[in-house]
Amino acid sequence: MERLERKGLTITWLNGGVTHMDGGAMFGVVPKPLWSKKYPHNERNQIELRTDPMLIEKDGYRILVETGIGNGRLDDKQKRNYGVLEESSIEKDLATLNLTTDDIDIVIMTHFHFDHAAGLVKEVQEKDMPVFENAIIYASDVEWAEVREPNIRSKNTYWEKNWKAIQHQVKTFKKEKEVIPGLHLIHTGGHSQGHSIIVLHHEGETFVHLADIMPTHAHTNPLWVLAYDDYPITSINEKQKWQEYAKQKDAIYLFYHDYKYRAIKWNNQGSIVDFVERAPSKYNK
Repeated sequence: MERLERKGLTITWLNGGVTHMDGGAMFGVVPKPLWSKKYPHNERNQIELRTDPMLIEKDGYRILVETGIGNGRLDDKQKRNYGVLEESSIEKDLATLNLTTDDIDIVIMTHFHFDHAAGLVKEVQEKDMPVFENAIIYASDVEWAEVREPNIRSKNTYWEKNWKAIQHQVKTFKKEKEVIPGLHLIHTGGHSQGHSIIVLHHEGETFVHLADIMPTHAHTNPLWVLAYDDYPITSINEKQKWQEYAKQKDAIYLFYHDYKYRAIKWNNQGSIVDFVERAPSKYNK
């Protein structure tokens, strides 16, 4: 497990499983000769996308950002189609930290696509039960509304089995929610209509998690957006807006999906000046 530590703040990345998604879909209209220079792919043209939640420990709170793909939540066909080569070991990672799922106070959901939300629920004696039963789960009101009544496109990723058992734990917000002092959840739209990002301020530093409007370090170009985005122009505009904010704040970017980096700080010239690197991937040799 990789960690980013400051006085009074710890961010630990847990193993939420891995997917391998089509590289063309992940980079939209960007030609393969361009994006393949930035991010490796396998023989099926798929790129490795981690689904690794961030455990934020601050001010006595334990906050989980996203939940991974869980265990036993995808059938064999889905595992094959989404290139799932390992499932979640969050409970094992928490045990290493002398914690259990009961110790999580808050779960932040930037959105409820299956690769973020499947770890919310587990099956116990043929019944779906919450994984983090003591946690408040935050999401935007727009996202929560569509999760429960998906459209013809979004129904393929908003699965009832990922939210029905935890609906009593969900609290929603409009535009922006300060989850705890200094930790803001902000509705952006773009990737989904209800998509949100995270901005964290701590002891003079700023951390930003742009979630799936900038899922990897290779998506820094504002025009490089996903074919999966429901509202790509919104993604572009929001990415530009928050990249400028990050530049002004000299912020550190945090990642959920990146195969290589957990966190990166870029300078104004676009060079990486600081980073937290993930242990070498066994899927990209």
